[in-house]
Amino acid sequence: MAVIPDTFAIEAGASIAAILKRAPLNPLENRILLMHALQLTRIQLITQDERTIDAGQAQQLSTLFQRRLLGEPIAYIVGQREFYGLQLEVTPDVLIPRPETELLVDLALQHLPAAAGPETLSVLDLGTGSGAIAVAIAHSRPDLQLTALDVSAAALAVAGRNAACYLAPGQLQLLLSSWYGALDDRQFNLIVANPPYIVAGDSHLAQGDLRFEPQDALTDHADGLSALRIIIDGAARHLKDGGWLLMEHGYDQAPAVRELLQAQQFDAVQSWEDIAGIERVSGGRRKSPS
Repeated sequence: MAVIPDTFAIEAGASIAAILKRAPLNPLENRILLMHALQLTRIQLITQDERTIDAGQAQQLSTLFQRRLLGEPIAYIVGQREFYGLQLEVTPDVLIPRPETELLVDLALQHLPAAAGPETLSVLDLGTGSGAIAVAIAHSRPDLQLTALDVSAAALAVAGRNAACYLAPGQLQLLLSSWYGALDDRQFNLIVANPPYIVAGDSHLAQGDLRFEPQDALTDHADGLSALRIIIDGAARHLKDGGWLLMEHGYDQAPAVRELLQAQQFDAVQSWEDIAGIERVSGGRRKSPS
């Protein structure tokens, strides 16, 4: 196994090809940092591989590589991450969108009816963070009206900028709120949430990218189910008849989440597997009055 150095310095006058040959990260991350620093596309990186860099670029690149060698996530270094085909802004104020969360978007789109009549279908995203889920849903279904909540004003600012890149003005309403607090009696056709669900003290919180992400968005500082309980307990009040609640959760939490949904009299309760075969999303439908 190759040993990754603790530091990596780039000298002025080095060519792109020489830097890529010496760079200590995996090939994809090496290319991402070079494209970001030099403002090049992937094709330009290939066709301009004999191009040399000046002293300022060498210093910038050395700093970027050093940040990554110290463990900082690539997404925070370059300030963006692709999610559901969209290039979204991310900052240390928000979680980094992950591929497995795209399942939640897929399921939301599957459980929303087609537009019918004068009523606009509405979706609520709880704990929106970067806005990834809400923006992806709204971008796929421009006929929908989205509302997204977060307790962090900094996160809502990021979500607002992402929405401005892809959505029509007014399609997404952003509210500063702890869960349902700012909604009064408003109801929606669908509620989605990717809440903090890592158990307090979990060793993963001190490993990898999670070390750099906002801890309050990762863990509930309890048993991993407290935020999910709040969401489930309050959902019926804010769902229209027959509306769905869909939530992402931890790899081993599906049985507990299904039990919580059943206790609140949700119908059609089930869980869905992510791309790794892990039950990653659970949900249920609000029963219509008989």
